[in-house]
Amino acid sequence: QVTVVESGGGLVQAGGSLRLTCAASGSISDINAMEWSRQAPGKEREWVAHVFHDGRTNYLDSVRGRFTVDRDNARFTASLQMNSLKPEDTAVYYCHANLRIHGSPHYTDFWGQGTQVTVSS
Repeated sequence: QVTVVESGGGLVQAGGSLRLTCAASGSISDINAMEWSRQAPGKEREWVAHVFHDGRTNYLDSVRGRFTVDRDNARFTASLQMNSLKPEDTAVYYCHANLRIHGSPHYTDFWGQGTQVTVSS
């Protein structure tokens, strides 16, 4: 059994910062990519950032330069440091891990339940 859990959401004023953490646990062999996405009320979910096992990262244009994603391969965790937050960053943020379970040759996607980020103006 594998679980992915996000934490660190909350309410912050515009211009403030939050750090989200994603922790994958269970019978995990290795994790390929860890990814953050978000869904604002009334909108479709959008990809925000990802980080590969080798540390390569990529970002949604609207967050590049404000958000930083990193990971700890040994602990199966990833984080999303969000600075200079804007009201339009308000959303539920989800973590997604593409990982292999011990004994399986295939990578499988697992998602967390999400954490709410609210940025007030």
